[in-house]
Amino acid sequence: MILENRMWEELQPGMKAELKRLCTADDFYVFAAASGNYNPVHLEEEDGDGDGQKEAYAPGMFVASLITAVLGNVLPGPGTLYRSQTLEFVQRANAGEELCARVEVLEKLVGGIVRMKTEVVRCSDEALIVTGEAEVIAPSKHMRFDALEAPGLISQRHRHFSILLERAQALPALATAVVCPEKAHALEGALISAEHGIIKPLLIGDPALIAASAEEIGKDLSEYEILPALTHRDAARLAVQLVHEGRAECIMKGHLHTDDLLKPMLDKQTGLRVGRRFTHVFVMDVPGVAHPMIVTDAAINIAPDLETKVDIVQNAIDVAISIGIAEPKVGVLSAVETVNPAIPSSLDAALLSKMAERGQIKGGFVDGPLAMDNAVDIAAARTKGLRSAVAGHAEVLVAPGIDAANMLAKQLAYISHAEGAGLVLGARVPVILNSRSDSSMARLASAAVASIHQNRCRRG
Repeated sequence: MILENRMWEELQPGMKAELKRLCTADDFYVFAAASGNYNPVHLEEEDGDGDGQKEAYAPGMFVASLITAVLGNVLPGPGTLYRSQTLEFVQRANAGEELCARVEVLEKLVGGIVRMKTEVVRCSDEALIVTGEAEVIAPSKHMRFDALEAPGLISQRHRHFSILLERAQALPALATAVVCPEKAHALEGALISAEHGIIKPLLIGDPALIAASAEEIGKDLSEYEILPALTHRDAARLAVQLVHEGRAECIMKGHLHTDDLLKPMLDKQTGLRVGRRFTHVFVMDVPGVAHPMIVTDAAINIAPDLETKVDIVQNAIDVAISIGIAEPKVGVLSAVETVNPAIPSSLDAALLSKMAERGQIKGGFVDGPLAMDNAVDIAAARTKGLRSAVAGHAEVLVAPGIDAANMLAKQLAYISHAEGAGLVLGARVPVILNSRSDSSMARLASAAVASIHQNRCRRG
């Protein structure tokens, strides 16, 4: 965008300029963060007016700020300074509407001052939203810029998890064996999920430690069932037994080592195996990405062989379908996007892609090898000449091994500010796998994904 101003000497009454802007709900969240105005009627997810509809009314000063864009960018342009601005708010604007801000020179005053008519209208019907007048100090020297690059802003709200949470709350509460909720963070995650109606927890562990954790976080356990188990291994075995008895439809990790939790489930005689390997998925809500992102396998299989990767891919596809991705696009990652015999992950990726073509992996599109850039960025994919349903559009990212998957998931969490819901799949029931550093939203989301997936599996 070229910016070029008009000095006071060049301005004449009747000169006009305008700029159009499509307003989004994300714009209003960014404005709330910048201004400190968190009025819920402006924030889509808060549904602040209580009518059950998720409107987002444009903040008045956000709409008025569109006038400043015309003054500062076009007429008079760069170098313009405000002296005064009057505003009359005639109607409200909403997220999703395109607005047009207009200015017109009314009068040139002494001292380099210009009086201007200002207004904002809705583009669809020319309805007047804001009207007023401004006095500005026009630029005193000519300025022209070929381009100005301001830092991009991304609204860090987790809209995908909010949608999943709503879906899960509409389902029957999932009877969940919570194994060793003997620390505050572990117990709190289970109770928050119960308070949202997503799970019905069965608390398994040392009753004294569970009670102490409840006291620490100020929670009353009188309405929850506590099943005594004095060792971690005994607690995990009891959770498996509850699944076999039909009393539990899900298992949630509390404060114990993952190996202790999974070992009884992997027992060939009494465990919860159903034919596939146990694999881990992170369902991640990445701000600025238009869909949930699934990363696998970041916690269970260290250096998976091809046979294990088939189950990794299939389990991830199944979860993706459960959360609403009709035909998941799976990118099998490697360091390169071409098959290289010296890079084993590229060979596995190519084989997985061909196996999906032949129906050995079902329910989604699988493509690989793909480097990270051309898996998720369409421009990078086109630059490399890659044209497929997956390249540039991947919703599921399959890493070569646990190192790469774990690093990718944590990069998304700590640098891209994503939230991650962690599940183990391949057992008779989903296993919610939370870490001590998980936020309340991540714990809620893990329970929500487990509930949605298990309900779909129950329906066959």
